Amino acid sequence: MADLAWGIAATGGIARTVGAVIAAEPGMRVAAVGSRDRGRAAQLAATLGAEAAYGSYAELCADPAVDVVYVATPHAQHLEVAEAAIAAGKAVLCEKPLAASLADAERMVKLARQAGVFLMEAMWMRFNPLIRGLLTEERFGALRTVQASFGFVLPYQEEHRLWNPVLGGGVLLDLGIYPFGLAQLLLGEPAETHLTGSLAPSGVDAEVGALLTYEGGARALLDTSLISPLANTATVVGTGLRADIAAPFWAPQRITLSGPGFETEEHVLDPALNGYAGEIREVREALAEGMTESAIMPLDESLAMMRMLEEARVRLGAR
Repeated sequence: MADLAWGIAATGGIARTVGAVIAAEPGMRVAAVGSRDRGRAAQLAATLGAEAAYGSYAELCADPAVDVVYVATPHAQHLEVAEAAIAAGKAVLCEKPLAASLADAERMVKLARQAGVFLMEAMWMRFNPLIRGLLTEERFGALRTVQASFGFVLPYQEEHRLWNPVLGGGVLLDLGIYPFGLAQLLLGEPAETHLTGSLAPSGVDAEVGALLTYEGGARALLDTSLISPLANTATVVGTGLRADIAAPFWAPQRITLSGPGFETEEHVLDPALNGYAGEIREVREALAEGMTESAIMPLDESLAMMRMLEEARVRLGAR
């Protein structure tokens, strides 16, 4: 079987990081890199061993040598690139969040489903073996509480993508999606959401605290910030077990389990298991099985997350 050939859309930090993982993965290769700056595309292509470099995303998506397009552009450009890739019949792995708005995400999913083309949000947290182990840990009993935080201090510069509303800025889409995503993975969709927070001078959400409540009384306490150095840890508590997830909880190397009737256990991630490798392997396996969606990161759950984050931004008055 020929190597799965990837096209990398963008040349920023995450494109370089994930591109290097793809290039090192057996059975995969980077065939091309695309950017609005062809010089930058050529530099990254040389680094990753790609044969082609393009000065537009449309050219990248049209390359017949590319099987899968990895979209690593700023959020506001996700729809543009994904739409071109889907139109060309290419599978798409799109960085989180799936899009800058719910409407864009819904259009992406509609186009992919109509075309029968694979589309998945690159939520690497879901593919971490320690996080996935929480889903099968029977000693939890009934889950009661998820607590998670993700925040750091980012000096305010309106042109920075996280502060700029035109680029899809704000804390929820970039950082908050992780604590909200952990709650979604473990508890599902909340019955009610209670929010507090503050806005940046540019109008984007700068910090958000949330209490999510669920049928039966379970709850999630979530915190995310661009103006405070948060713990970046998580705790999951059930009626029989507690899991403390070390920072960074979205890519943990260690989880500690404790509970009545047994000694504390520490589960450590095998250093060879790279968090990004899990998501790219899922793409390969899904395509090999003829699937157009991932069972681990379903599109309906990506849409549900976009709906929740957009409603939160609206309620907070964020741009």
